Amino acid sequence: MLVIDGVIYVLFLLAFAPWMDVSIVVPLGIVWGLQPFAVGLTAFTGNLILVLLLGFFFKQFAKWRTTRKLKKGITTPSKKETRSRRIWERYGIPGLALLAPILVGTDIAAVLALTFGSSRTHVISWMTVSLAVWTVIFVVASMYGFSFLNII
Repeated sequence: MLVIDGVIYVLFLLAFAPWMDVSIVVPLGIVWGLQPFAVGLTAFTGNLILVLLLGFFFKQFAKWRTTRKLKKGITTPSKKETRSRRIWERYGIPGLALLAPILVGTDIAAVLALTFGSSRTHVISWMTVSLAVWTVIFVVASMYGFSFLNII
C-alpha cells in the first residue's frame, strides 16, 4: 500500500521543507511503516525540488537573504557557512555536494555553493547525484538498522 492515510504526503512536505534532509525524512518514513522504495522516492523528490527551486531562483533568494541578514545585524558567517566554505575550498562542488546531507544540509550547501561562485548547472547536477546516493544509503541503512533493532 503506497499511501497510508496521507502520510506519504506529509513525508513529501517534510522532505521539501528547508533543513529537513533525507537523513531525517527517510528513517522517519520507514519507522512510520511506509514502503522503503516509496519513502526513498518521496524524500529524494521533495529534496530535489527544493534544490531546483533554489538553483533557479538563487538571485532573488540571495537578495532577500542579504537584506534579512542586514536587518538583523548579522555580519559574520555562521558555523555552517564556515564549514561549507572550508569543504568547498578543499574539495570543490563535488565534495560539498557529497558531504552536504550529513554535515550542513543539501539546501544550505546548494545556496552556499552558488554564493561561492559555482555554476547553477554544476550545483544542481552534483546535488542530484548526492541526493540519489544518500537516499539509497539511508533507505538501506534504515531498513537494516530498524529491522536489527526490531523496530519495524
